[in-house]
Amino acid sequence: MAKLGRKSEVDPAVAQRKRWLTEAEGYLELDMPTRAVCSLDRLGDRAGWESHAHYLHGEALRNLDRFEEAILSFQKAQRDLPELIELYVSLAWCHKRTGRLDLAIETLEEALEVDATEPLLYYNLACYWSLAGHKARVLRFLGKAFYLDGSYRDMVECESDFDPLRGDPDFIELTSVIV
Repeated sequence: MAKLGRKSEVDPAVAQRKRWLTEAEGYLELDMPTRAVCSLDRLGDRAGWESHAHYLHGEALRNLDRFEEAILSFQKAQRDLPELIELYVSLAWCHKRTGRLDLAIETLEEALEVDATEPLLYYNLACYWSLAGHKARVLRFLGKAFYLDGSYRDMVECESDFDPLRGDPDFIELTSVIV
């Protein structure tokens, strides 16, 4: 007969997996992506990983400039974490760096369907549309980012993605408006 009030025993394997995930998160926070990958590799066969592990793996690989591998991990995570905006941003970032600007834009546009109030999505879309040479979209998305969070205005000067539009009068007018 079981005693009342006694805590149920925690499966040691589950607890260990949790520790490795927490360890990987810590290594990522400390900017030690190689160590994060090592911690995640302890989880065993990747086919059995939960989505959060795939997301952490993608972040570690992204930080190691292993963008194509990171994309695969992010895509696996995305199936069960469709609401995680950071995942879309990281996935788009990797697509951009693998020469797939079209997929970077598509990814961020999907993210807008999840959260249309996130200024980072609009700002990054403006960056990517600038590189793609679509001024009207740049102005629309950048204006929306500024509307949602005026601090994004401070980032434009240092953002090389906007170099194609630096001399454009409409771009100058949008970015020089004082709020």
